[in-house]
Amino acid sequence: MKIAMLARNPNLYSHKRLVEAAEERGHEIDILNTTRCTVHIASHRPQVFYNGEPCVGYDAVIPRIGASITNYGLAILRQFEMRGCYPLNESVAIGRSRDKLRSMQILAKHGLGLPLTAYANDPKQAQEIIKAVNGPPVVIKLLEGTQGIGVVLAETMSSAKSVIEAFRGANVNILVQEFIKEAGGTDIRALVVGGKVVAAMKRTGAADDFRSNLHRGGSAELVKITPAERSTAVSAAKRMGLNVCGVDMLRSNHGPVIMEVNSSPGLEGIERASGKDVAGMIVQFLEANAKAGKTKTRGKG
Repeated sequence: MKIAMLARNPNLYSHKRLVEAAEERGHEIDILNTTRCTVHIASHRPQVFYNGEPCVGYDAVIPRIGASITNYGLAILRQFEMRGCYPLNESVAIGRSRDKLRSMQILAKHGLGLPLTAYANDPKQAQEIIKAVNGPPVVIKLLEGTQGIGVVLAETMSSAKSVIEAFRGANVNILVQEFIKEAGGTDIRALVVGGKVVAAMKRTGAADDFRSNLHRGGSAELVKITPAERSTAVSAAKRMGLNVCGVDMLRSNHGPVIMEVNSSPGLEGIERASGKDVAGMIVQFLEANAKAGKTKTRGKG
């Protein structure tokens, strides 16, 4: 196969591993800086150009689109899809996953475990939504935040109201969620590829931080997940429409609750914790599924 990877930093561990795994299996893979791609729109001739040259002959595309350029990256990915290039994850599904509120609404509709979550526009409703999630304490999250950035734990009613009012005063959209105290600053990431959990790890936050993100100084270790956690992760990936994703869950007193479904999961922590060749599994999934035109997006505009 000839594979395109949409990514801005070729030196990231995840990107180097995907290139290594593809080349080990005899495939050709090019990393295309997403921001240097352009689309040319004409009837019946959707084109993608990279540094002024047409991108042709690609069988599959691996989108590793940074959160800061989501809209632009999805426009480029859609153009590849319309050319019949098979996407590891489709643009529509990535768009769902990047909108935390939409993700929660989709998962809730299908009865998956979630923390109590509230959303409001008017900062005067701060006390109402804090009570709606059985707080305080409550967790306040930016809708567009990633890697634990823009996540605040407010332990009192006054501090929660102050944070909500400050964010909304700056016209920043937020979610308010119940604080799952029994999780003890740890979460589970289950990595799903092609409808199966292929690896899992437990992440523990730094001593002075309730967030367990590895980017925030957390640590990771191998974990054996329960059948309920496995089922929750697989169902979440299916409902979001993602072929490959990281499903982040907390262990609550009433079972696993989903915190986030990540459509561009990092591979370093999960490969090192599990000892598994996750990058190779992703390439094997492409080998089995990358057929020309096998995407819902093609022809839908």
